[in-house]
Amino acid sequence: MDSVQNQDLDPVTFEVLKNSFITAVDQMAEQMLRTCYSFVIYNRDFSNALHDAEGNCVAQGNADIAVHVGTLHYTCKDVIRVFKGDMHPGDVYAINDPYAGGTHFSDVRLIRPIFDGDTLVGFSQSNGHWSDLGGSVPGSFNVAAHEMFGEAVRITPVRLFHKGKFCSDVANMIAANTRDPGSIIGDIHSQAQATQVAEREVLRLIDKYGRDQVLQGMNEVQDYVERSVRQRISDLPDGTWESVDYIDRDPGAGEGMIPIHIKMTIKGDRITYDFEGSHPTIASIYNSADGATFSAVVAGMKTFFPDLPLNSGFYRMVDIKAPEDSVVSAKWPVAVTGFLMPFEKIMNTIFEMWSKIVPERAIACAFNLEYLLAGGNDLRKPEKPIYMFYEWLPGGWGGRNGKDGSDVTTACFGTGLMSQPSEGNERVNPTRADEFQIMQDSPGPGKWRGGAGVIKASTLLEAENTVISYICDRERAVVWGVEGGLPSMPHGLEIEHSETGEKKWLGSVFSNYKIKSGDRFTRPTAGGGGFGDPLDCDPDQVLEDVIDEYVSVDRAKKDYGVVVKVNDFDVLDIEIDQAATDAARAEIRANRVAWARMDPAEVSRMYKDGEIDELDAVRRYAVILDWGTGELMEISTAQFRETFERRSVAHWN
Repeated sequence: MDSVQNQDLDPVTFEVLKNSFITAVDQMAEQMLRTCYSFVIYNRDFSNALHDAEGNCVAQGNADIAVHVGTLHYTCKDVIRVFKGDMHPGDVYAINDPYAGGTHFSDVRLIRPIFDGDTLVGFSQSNGHWSDLGGSVPGSFNVAAHEMFGEAVRITPVRLFHKGKFCSDVANMIAANTRDPGSIIGDIHSQAQATQVAEREVLRLIDKYGRDQVLQGMNEVQDYVERSVRQRISDLPDGTWESVDYIDRDPGAGEGMIPIHIKMTIKGDRITYDFEGSHPTIASIYNSADGATFSAVVAGMKTFFPDLPLNSGFYRMVDIKAPEDSVVSAKWPVAVTGFLMPFEKIMNTIFEMWSKIVPERAIACAFNLEYLLAGGNDLRKPEKPIYMFYEWLPGGWGGRNGKDGSDVTTACFGTGLMSQPSEGNERVNPTRADEFQIMQDSPGPGKWRGGAGVIKASTLLEAENTVISYICDRERAVVWGVEGGLPSMPHGLEIEHSETGEKKWLGSVFSNYKIKSGDRFTRPTAGGGGFGDPLDCDPDQVLEDVIDEYVSVDRAKKDYGVVVKVNDFDVLDIEIDQAATDAARAEIRANRVAWARMDPAEVSRMYKDGEIDELDAVRRYAVILDWGTGELMEISTAQFRETFERRSVAHWN
C-alpha cells in the first residue's frame, strides 16, 4: 500500500516536514496576494501546490479554493509529459488546458521544476484565475458557445521562463489575445515568483535535513493520508448509495433539466463513483471535462475528512466511471468554461450520499456560485481602456444535523474565496453598489434552516460599449432541502433600464447582453436548503429568526406554521401566538402533501394572477415556472417534484 517503507524518518521529522510542505504552499499564497495585478486573484481565486518529481501532489495550502483540489497533479503531469528530458533550473511552464486535467481556461497554472544541483526533486505550481482569456465575450464566459473556439485561448504546456530568462515573446503573444494584457503580464510574474517561494523553501529543507530525508518525507506524507483514508473507509459498511441532481437546462435544446446521476459504492478500502445515466454534453459551456469531475468528487468527499491534509494520497483509493461525451466527461473541443455548474451538482450530491453514511455530519444542499461579468470602455479615464467587472457573491450553505446552515458564505465550489469588497470593485470598474445585504426568507426552511443568501444591486456608471453576462444555475433546479426540509429560492438577475424604467427578468444564464450607463442590475443568491421538517423547528427559534430578519412574519407562518404577533417591531415587542401556531401547523400537516401534488397548471395560473409568489411555488407546490412570465415548465416540474417527494415529502409525519 505504501510506496516507500523507510524507518529512518522518525515521527518528529515526519511531522515537521509534513507541516513545512503545507507552510511552503501557504507562503506562495501570501506572495500572490501581495504582488498580483488582477482584482479577482486578489480575492483569492487561486491555489498553489507542491509536487514530487513524478508530479504527484505533496501538499496544498490551508486556504486554496476547493475547485482546484484534485486537478493540479494532472496539469503537472502533463507538463512533465511534454518537457521531460528538457527541464532546467529556472524554467517555468504555463498550462490552462481543461482537457489535460485542468478546470477551465481562466485557471492558468504556472509550474516550476525544483532542482537540487542537477537532480530534479519536485515541482511547485501556482494557479490563478485570469479575469479574461479572450474569446467572444468579456470575461471569457460565453454561455452560447458550443465549442472551445468561442471561449478563450487554450494554452497547452509552454515555456514562459527558460533557465531563468523571461520568454517575453510567448508571454506577450498570450496576453495580446486577452482584453487586459497588462494585468496578464503582471500576474505571470506574480505567479512565477510564488513558485520560486516554494522552491526556496524546499531547498532550505534539503539543506537542513538532506535530500533523501526530504524526498522520503514527500512520499510518506502521501502514504500517511492514503493509510488514514483507507482505514476510515474500511471501517464503514460496504454498500451502494445513489442520487441525482440537475443543471437547469440545455440552452440549445427544449425545456427540461439536465441530470447528473451518481452511484457511490464502498467495497473494502476502495470507493467508486459511477456517473452512468448522466446526460450527454449540452450546447453550452456547462460541461465538465474529466479533471474537473474528479476534482468535484474529491472536494465533496474531502468535506467529510476535514482533519486530514490534502495530497495525492487522498486520491489513490478513489475510482471514477464517467460515460464519455457526457456532461461530466466532455472531450475536446466541447465547451467547458462553465464547468462549475456540474461541479457543484456533483459536490452536493456527494454531500447527500455521505450524509447517509456519516449522519452526524449530514448537510443539505448549498447555494450555487454565480458569476456576474461586464466589460466595455471605462469613460472615467481619457484613454477609455477596456474594463473587466467580474464579481461573485456569497450565499447560504445547507442546514446541518443539529445546526442551522452557514450564512453568507462562499460557495462550496469556491471555499477559500473572499467576498469581494464593493469598494474595491467600484475603484477599478465604473459601477456603484446600491444595495448589498442579507436576503430575507432566502434560507431554506427546516428543523434547522439553511444559511442565508444575499441580494445585491449595482448601477453602471460612466461606460460605453458595455455587455453583461451572468453565469449561474438553480433557477429551476432550486437549492433543495433534505430529511423533510424545504428548498431555498430560485436564482436569477433582473435589470432595470434607465432610459425606459423597464424592468426585465433575464434569468440565471445569458451572455453578451447590452447595457448602458444608468442601468441597474439586481440579483439575489439563494440560501441553503433546510434540514429536517420545518414543523419540528422550535417556535422560539423561528421567533429569533424573525427578530433578526432572516425570516419574515409571512413566511414564518407559511413555512414553519409559526404565527408571530408584532406589537411594535422597533422595540422588539414581538411574541408567538401559540393557539394560532397550533392551528397553522395542524392545517399545514393536513394539506401539505396535497399541495405538493396540486395540478401544476393551476399553480401557474395562481402565480400569474399574483395569488402566490415564487417561494410558494417551489416550497409549497413544488412547481417550476418561468419566473418572468409565469409559464409552466412541465418537464422541469416533473423532475423537481420527483426529488422533492424523495427528499422532503417522504420524511414528513
